[in-house]
Amino acid sequence: MLPSPIDPAMMPRRLIATLLTLVLLALPLSSVASNGNDDLPVEDIQIFAEVFERIKRAYVEEVEDSTLLRNAMRGMLRELDPHSAYLDEEEFQSLRESTEGEFGGVGIEVSLQDGQLTVITPIDDTPASRAGLQARDVILRIDDTPTERLSLQDAVNLMRGDPGSDIQLTIMRQGEETPRSFTLTREVIRTRSVRSELLEPGYGYLRVSQFQSRTGDQVRSAITELESDGALNGLVLDLRNNPGGVLQAAVAVADAFLDEGLIVYTEGRLPDSAMRFSAGRETAAPEVPLVVLINGGSASAAEIVAGALQDQRRGVVMGTESFGKGSVQQIMPLGNGEGLKLTTALYFTPGGRSIQALGIEPDVQVVRGRLEVAESSRQVREADLEGHLRSREDPREDTETSERLREDYQLGEALNLLKALNVLSRRDG
Repeated sequence: MLPSPIDPAMMPRRLIATLLTLVLLALPLSSVASNGNDDLPVEDIQIFAEVFERIKRAYVEEVEDSTLLRNAMRGMLRELDPHSAYLDEEEFQSLRESTEGEFGGVGIEVSLQDGQLTVITPIDDTPASRAGLQARDVILRIDDTPTERLSLQDAVNLMRGDPGSDIQLTIMRQGEETPRSFTLTREVIRTRSVRSELLEPGYGYLRVSQFQSRTGDQVRSAITELESDGALNGLVLDLRNNPGGVLQAAVAVADAFLDEGLIVYTEGRLPDSAMRFSAGRETAAPEVPLVVLINGGSASAAEIVAGALQDQRRGVVMGTESFGKGSVQQIMPLGNGEGLKLTTALYFTPGGRSIQALGIEPDVQVVRGRLEVAESSRQVREADLEGHLRSREDPREDTETSERLREDYQLGEALNLLKALNVLSRRDG
């Protein structure tokens, strides 16, 4: 037999008065006094008070009022979008650790997609990347805890922990019928946002794994170091599996390749959420041919950079469609030491394209793969013949070609495109 509804008139007046007071304090006076669509929903508040009282009176265990109210706030934010959240003091600390680039965990960026805990990308050189986790893997369980009812922050908290402790992730991968299980050992994750090397003489490789406060400076320093061995004929900017990060860092990285024009702009409901960021005149690599690599793990700030360079025709974007996270989250501190992470605006490329849920389409579609040549199909060349005469010029040693090129088909194609662009530029000259 179902319990009868609580008559609002029979509810403790103190409870209703308290809830009304809380809402009235949070809303501007115009919302209460106006006759428009923003009128205070008194009936809904009464229903909320009824639910609150039901739980207080009938739930199997006694629950603190503060716990119920915080749960209500968490649910209110969680239902807005996958990135808005209520942050307690511990979660605030976790957010600071991520921004500073050092924390105990497995090195994985996640998001809620259609209610499922989904991998955005594993961070380079972490337990997650070494174990082979991939973008768009769905995490079904964290140890013995199913993820279907976890908030994003709760899932992150479960995956973080003391270095040296083990964690088991059960994931479902696209195209596979049965889940996989990964046992990872947590480490101190010290994220290094920029790495660089020469693929071949004159052709540089610049890997940005995420955007932190000093990433822009690190990119400029890396370009200077690459140029110390001679002028660059081409540069690959690798933003694959880059989950994003600080907006200003994305602007600084795009600015390193642009000498004018819009980089990104944002639009939201509040006046201060409308921002525009443009390039300055100082450029680290103004004329170097550029190929930008992206994939389904390139999100947020990485999409800002790729979209800006694509719209400004500064480089060729190659790879596969990016993730499509084009929303701006603002951290709003509360008076009790806790805070909100609230989506307040959307990103737009210089050409006016919204990134949100659409992503960046590459100029050249290249699916990740590895090209292998069968032994029987290999042709015999003069250099293969026993006793052949050697050239008077020293042949280029295989060691000069980056090991990455033999393992990474997309990167090899990017290098080939840069060489073609270099040939064409010489002919035009």
